[in-house]
Amino acid sequence: MNLYKKIKYILEERHLWEMLTYLFFGGLTTLVNIAIHFICLDIFHWHYIIATIVSWSVSVLFAFVTNKIWVFQSKSTSIMAWWSEFTRFIFYRLLSLAMDVGCMYLLIEVFAMSNLFAKIFTQILVVLANYIFSKFLIFQKNDHKTELKN
Repeated sequence: MNLYKKIKYILEERHLWEMLTYLFFGGLTTLVNIAIHFICLDIFHWHYIIATIVSWSVSVLFAFVTNKIWVFQSKSTSIMAWWSEFTRFIFYRLLSLAMDVGCMYLLIEVFAMSNLFAKIFTQILVVLANYIFSKFLIFQKNDHKTELKN
């Protein structure tokens, strides 16, 4: 058994593998979000709300793929099961988008925080909320019930 498999086995036994992969891919998703956000601001000179929505859209697609395949290892086998996961994912990500935009507005307009610090702070909140949504409401281990109905 190679070192990677040993480490993965130990972490899975302690129920830490999923959380660590989520944090890793959540970190990558956050980097995608922040990079796109500042490209929209600095290159295209868009308003921070528009930049936030665009960066969310790109990062949510990245997150769906990484969460489905590597984090929660969802094995939906029918189109309906896949579609169910995708629509739940989009719904809960829309909730986190509202949280993201609301926090950005509050931190920048009300508390006069810099755009960078506001974005970093909101991303921490969004990552935590998204883990809870994904773990308990989107990528459920018993998704075969949806598949059996179809």
